[in-house]
Amino acid sequence: LKVHYPAEFMAALLSSCIGDTDSVVKYIAEARELGLEVLPPDVNESGYKFTVVGDNRIRFGLGAIRDVGRSAIDSILAARAGNPLGTLHDACARVDLRLCNKRVFEALIYAGALDSLEGHRAQFAASLDGVMQDAQAAQAERLSGQGSLFGGTGTRSASSDLRRPLTSVPPLSEAERLSKEKEILGFYTSGHPLEPFRAEAELFGTHAASELGAWTSEAVSLACVITAVRRQVSKKSGAEYARLVLEDFSGTVEVIVFPEAWAALSDRVRTDIPVLVRGAYPRRDETSENPTFVVESVQPLAELRANGQIAVAIELTERQLPPDVMADVASVVGTHPGGAPIELRWSTADGGVSRWRSRTLKVAASGSALRELRALLGDERVRLVRGN
Repeated sequence: LKVHYPAEFMAALLSSCIGDTDSVVKYIAEARELGLEVLPPDVNESGYKFTVVGDNRIRFGLGAIRDVGRSAIDSILAARAGNPLGTLHDACARVDLRLCNKRVFEALIYAGALDSLEGHRAQFAASLDGVMQDAQAAQAERLSGQGSLFGGTGTRSASSDLRRPLTSVPPLSEAERLSKEKEILGFYTSGHPLEPFRAEAELFGTHAASELGAWTSEAVSLACVITAVRRQVSKKSGAEYARLVLEDFSGTVEVIVFPEAWAALSDRVRTDIPVLVRGAYPRRDETSENPTFVVESVQPLAELRANGQIAVAIELTERQLPPDVMADVASVVGTHPGGAPIELRWSTADGGVSRWRSRTLKVAASGSALRELRALLGDERVRLVRGN
């Protein structure tokens, strides 16, 4: 089944794990490794469980959203039957607000389940109280069979009258959006804080979170975000130490920071910030079924770009760039100054590779600088490499 019907198999596997966040994270990562696209929840397309919605595409199940119960989901499915929900006003008017209360709608908003409606998440959150008040009044009229003092009947289409404009507010920042998703779902769906640093994760990470848990004598480096910090006090020494929950693209893992390291690292540890965590397993845990991974250092991945540990490599088809193209490259570097050296690479006649790294040309290894260089030279010719 997994080989011939991977989307159906993984959708069923994910559905069987609703309520078990760690398993859902693990199987979403596995689905993506199989080339499947796991789409965020959507009030117009999701069912209670994870469902296949096209070739190699799985839609997130509404039942996996915290604070959204089965009765609320049944009300949503009935409301959209035969006619998709188009606006927040429409959704509030057509669902049963006795089942879908404010807490349910807030969970749907921050999980991204209303993203297909008109507006954006910050507008939905800012407008929710007023829109729900209007919808509740209209539903109460329909239930009582009475019309408004100003005309109309209780059987009118509430959605056509509830057009309170959405509050004009700026969209959530990417960090805010992802943080709210994590809070509601237990993991990220529309992106990942680590995504802008995928190259660093591949260059500097020796293991993935899903691979930790098996003892090894090797030093371990993990590119990840810290999603939870639990400060604790040692009963023996009275010193403070910490347990951290780390997450990367493959899943989550809990690790420990002993008092001496924690005294040096506590000020640097922040949640939802991409970092490179280095550490090792104690020798005494070699035969343990659940060895404890001990953190020795934590370094923000952004620092790798700033201090020259990352270089920007340009693959050449010939030894030199044309003068006009080189001038354009220099212009991009001048617009985005930073700490990443520019490195030129080209193939030699004997099949080898030659490299030349500039001592003076340095660029910020940022998304905007890389996009400009790739637009100029081609996506496959510009990439990040280790700077040392």
